[in-house]
Amino acid sequence: MSQNLLKTPIEYLKGVGPKLGALLKSELGIFNYEDLLHFFPHRYVDKSKYYKINELTSTSTEVQIIGKVTQFREVKQKRGSRLVVQFEDDSGTIELVWFKGIKWIKERLKINEPVVVSGKPSLFSRKLTISHPDIETLEKHRAQKLSPLQPVYPLTEKLTSRNINQKYYKKLFVNLFTQLKDTRFEEVFSEAITKQFKLLTKKEALFNLHFPKDINKLNQAQYTLKFEELFYLQLAMLVKKLVRMHKYKSYPFENVGDYFNQFYKEQLPFELTKAQKRVLKEIRNDLGRPVQMNRLLQGDVGSGKTIVALMAVLIALDNGFQATLMAPTEILAIQHFNSIKELVEPLGVNIKLLTGSTTKKNRTVLHEELENGSLHILVGTHAIIEDKVLFKNLGLVIIDEQHRFGVAQRAKVYKKNVFPPHVLVMTATPIPRTLAMSLYGDLDVSVIDELPAGRKSIKTVHKRDANRLGVFGFIREEIKKGRQVYIVYPLIQESEKLDFKDLMDGYESISRSFPLPEYKISIVHGKMKPADKDFEMNRFVKGETQIMVATTVIEVGVNVPNASVMVIESAERFGLSQLHQLRGRVGRGAEQSYCILMTKDQLSDDGKLRIETLCKTNDGFEIAEVDLKLRGPGDIMGTQQSGILNLKMADIAKDTKIMEYARYAAQKLLEEDPNFTKEENKNIRIKFEELQRSKLSWSRIS
Repeated sequence: MSQNLLKTPIEYLKGVGPKLGALLKSELGIFNYEDLLHFFPHRYVDKSKYYKINELTSTSTEVQIIGKVTQFREVKQKRGSRLVVQFEDDSGTIELVWFKGIKWIKERLKINEPVVVSGKPSLFSRKLTISHPDIETLEKHRAQKLSPLQPVYPLTEKLTSRNINQKYYKKLFVNLFTQLKDTRFEEVFSEAITKQFKLLTKKEALFNLHFPKDINKLNQAQYTLKFEELFYLQLAMLVKKLVRMHKYKSYPFENVGDYFNQFYKEQLPFELTKAQKRVLKEIRNDLGRPVQMNRLLQGDVGSGKTIVALMAVLIALDNGFQATLMAPTEILAIQHFNSIKELVEPLGVNIKLLTGSTTKKNRTVLHEELENGSLHILVGTHAIIEDKVLFKNLGLVIIDEQHRFGVAQRAKVYKKNVFPPHVLVMTATPIPRTLAMSLYGDLDVSVIDELPAGRKSIKTVHKRDANRLGVFGFIREEIKKGRQVYIVYPLIQESEKLDFKDLMDGYESISRSFPLPEYKISIVHGKMKPADKDFEMNRFVKGETQIMVATTVIEVGVNVPNASVMVIESAERFGLSQLHQLRGRVGRGAEQSYCILMTKDQLSDDGKLRIETLCKTNDGFEIAEVDLKLRGPGDIMGTQQSGILNLKMADIAKDTKIMEYARYAAQKLLEEDPNFTKEENKNIRIKFEELQRSKLSWSRIS
């Protein structure tokens, strides 16, 4: 493809000019011919299908109707006027409305002439109408011989006000492809890849996206362009992984010695599951090599990730290195510290905790022991990344719930040694396979997909406000058995005041329903001072209170085996993964546990699907797949991670198979030609370097 022609400024295309060119640049980011080529339709209208007026609803997408205009009138408004047209077919009548271009429309309307109207029905003044439809004579419509599939491109209010519409877009693309008709398009892929994965040529793919001959050609065009996007996404991940393996050297942990063996034989509190053993073997293999481990450990709530991480720590200690475990909150850091300390103290391991609340006196001792190497394990929060926290020989970094830390924060921990330490990041948020391949394709991923023996599945039920008395009765029965209960309220940033009121109103209502001295209640929310929060949390952990009323601060990490009931108020306001995380706070003991989802009576379709999914399954990965389809990858991973997925064509929730093909193709290419030196891969190298320069924000753990 002639790069010069493609880089032609958009204002030089016939039908654009300086003024509209400036608008296309500011509104759509279209600066040149190449940008316009890659300005893709967001949907297609099937022009082979016609509707009857009595079939239409306000939820119908764009429709075509054959009928006639029977009358029209101009109606004065506060500002200007509107044109109201009575349109009918043999099934009924509907109003067509124009607010602009009235004079031009009136001149072209003919009573009782057969016409085709196309547009989107909507409610206007409680009547079903079509605003600003396209209208043309039936004769002209049939003479056009249009492709049955007509692309629909995104529009903005500013563009519409300047009469830029779908017809204008069509003219632009006709002019563009006319100008490019004799231009040879450079192929992105080698002939071998094109043939193996049944791809169209670049020119054919782009043409059939804007002017699809039929549904098969459109599908082929979309498949080709999705494959291309996902191929470069995967290639970037795999190249980064190769670079890391060659560039980031680390210390090989060759010994599995006394700390590990004594713990395994004498201190291990339960038999490891097959999944834990498999994952531990993967980690041991990584640690034994002189290349930095960069592994993501996924496991559902309660699957036993921490014990696997601890055993990795003991391998570091057996090789004379220190280890650190960083958690996103003080509560979670304290919990990790307490549970690990209990397990390793009999081995003579020195372990300490560092958080924002650690006193100056304790910090002085801790810093000294870290630097002289007598402190083996440091557990803490963001406080660990402070410049004054220095290790003698840090060999392993473990990060819990890693998506809660920024990239820069994580990187600071990895620089606390000459060679970067081995890195294990853990998450209890199950990540669908396609999303893991996209966000963490440069990582090795381990999955603990099995719960420890003896764990009973949590029973999840959906109750509405009308069932509240019955729910309270059930809570009393569980408390009589000596169990404890969580009652969680939403806390969403945008409406913090409203949510806080919900929490306090709920607390007062529960206090009335469960009066002292028989029932004792803790309350925890984000507005409390850390010391007060910890005090209330500890009362519940020790069993001094039976009910914990809280916001989502208890979502991650709080471990109270005696808690058997989780009530989630306004459950429809939570995301699916968050509901699953909250449910995981119970079911940690041997007793049967329950999760009760309280909602209002009327739910949206998405709300119903979330609640039904949670009631149907306890499988975090199945839940994550549904969540990905509902919310999209950016929402699931948080805004800081979503830049990687600025995909124009591909949808990782739906295009799983294409993603797998693309990854396979990228892997094979790197195996056969890691430096892109073969002539057939020259264009791949050029495009890859171009993408790297434009700096797509590929995620990086270390």
